[in-house]
Amino acid sequence: MEEQLKITRRSFVVGGTAALAVAGLGLAGCGGGGGEAETEGAGGEGGEATGTLTAAVAYETTNFLPANNSSALAVGANWHVVEGLYELDMATYEPYAALAAGDPTQVSDTQYEVTLREGAAFSDGTPVTAADVVSSYERTVGAEGALYLSMLSFIDSVESKDDTTVVFNLKHPFSLVKERLSLIKVVPTNATDADLTAKPTGTGPWVYDSITESTIDYTPNPNYTGSKPAKAATMHWDIIKDDTARTTAMQSGTVGVMENVPSNVIDQLQAAGATVESVQGFNLPFLMFNTKKAPFDNKKVRQAFFYAIDVEKLIANTVEGLAAPVTCFLTSDHPNYHEAATVYTYDPDMAKRLLEEAGQTSISCKLDTTDHPWITALSPSIKEDLAAVGITVEIGEQASGSLYANLTDTDEEIQPFDVVLAPGDPTVFGNDPDLLMNWWYGDNSWTQKRTCWKDSEGYNSLRAAMDAAVQATGDEQQELWNQCFDILADEVPLYPLFHRQMTTAYNATMVEGFKPISTTGLNLLDATALV
Repeated sequence: MEEQLKITRRSFVVGGTAALAVAGLGLAGCGGGGGEAETEGAGGEGGEATGTLTAAVAYETTNFLPANNSSALAVGANWHVVEGLYELDMATYEPYAALAAGDPTQVSDTQYEVTLREGAAFSDGTPVTAADVVSSYERTVGAEGALYLSMLSFIDSVESKDDTTVVFNLKHPFSLVKERLSLIKVVPTNATDADLTAKPTGTGPWVYDSITESTIDYTPNPNYTGSKPAKAATMHWDIIKDDTARTTAMQSGTVGVMENVPSNVIDQLQAAGATVESVQGFNLPFLMFNTKKAPFDNKKVRQAFFYAIDVEKLIANTVEGLAAPVTCFLTSDHPNYHEAATVYTYDPDMAKRLLEEAGQTSISCKLDTTDHPWITALSPSIKEDLAAVGITVEIGEQASGSLYANLTDTDEEIQPFDVVLAPGDPTVFGNDPDLLMNWWYGDNSWTQKRTCWKDSEGYNSLRAAMDAAVQATGDEQQELWNQCFDILADEVPLYPLFHRQMTTAYNATMVEGFKPISTTGLNLLDATALV
């Protein structure tokens, strides 16, 4: 599949002069003093870059291990520090050569060779070799839990032909080699997982200077030889999970870019001189069920939840309309979109009928949620809607790290949880249908230890269609993916409630070249500091 996701933007741009923006935002914080830009930054003709790129990010983590990570903070931060042979332009999902010198050379239908870019070195000056790529692949697929394994399962083996040439042997023909190789972040062979978890070393344009619970500081990589050099003397991220505090940091000029702008502060930031953009994305809240535990082992019970919840009300009241109802696992603007055979609309009577057919007219259960503010805002309305059809839920809120640890760190045959409400967005890794489905429905921790859906009849049907689809092309491939979308909408072991627009704010007097993206995380690889 060579087509790319057609991203639509809804932009909120403040009129007026830069002077008004400066007056509103103050430029008071880490951007480094008020005043005009002193240099045009790296890539221009004015010499070395100066100034500081500043941002307020919305998520937190203590695990930055590039080989096995799904944290919005770690994945986004690592875009700047570690590289794959290929990377994705996160604004378009177009792949480009990063650590590679150019496109893969196709030796046969199932073998590709990739040459490293000239002068490639880690940030400590150590040359990168093909052996580092091989060991990074082995670290990725051999990691405990191996989150990326199902998205790399088309690879049979990886070997070094010589110091600068890597050979990829595939299990079957695969049309998305460049896109998927971006998942393998190349790190030094001798680096330990402990070192890489705390502060990764890579070949990207930036180097981690320090990582704390509240801040990340970067400096340019002096040994970077790629196409996206750092365009500031330093970069500083404030980790601010609280929406109000993050908004204050943006409004006061402490930071030049703000991730995850709450819909109810858009006007407030506009009035202060910020540019605010919302980009339709795949980001979603999902309901996940323990499919081995009664009554959630009955798909009619799972379906009843989706008919019982007034999603349009959730979208209007909690995200100010900046989302789209689900009519397929994919968003409606995706090039491979196809409306699913089952589309859930608000229908309490249907929910009651399904529960009655399942012999469950009254259910009491625990609804565990993550503590992301926009997720917790959904809980009261969901609880009320479910109660109206006879499903009484007790809400339990906790940090996502604790929540998922509790689901996986047990040897019980049947997991103790009932239902989970949480956010997710695998488009940080790519946007082809196979990748997106493999994230939640591959042979990995999601199906083994979370939904516990692996080896069920629905799972086996989905996997058969997915495995056939990646070896097909054109209309045949699309038809197989359509079958997958229908299976997921019918089985709903884990399924979206809606797809969110991602809203980002930035101050055009502090940063230029910044592109808001449709997924979680911030990407400042093309951004230049103006202060």
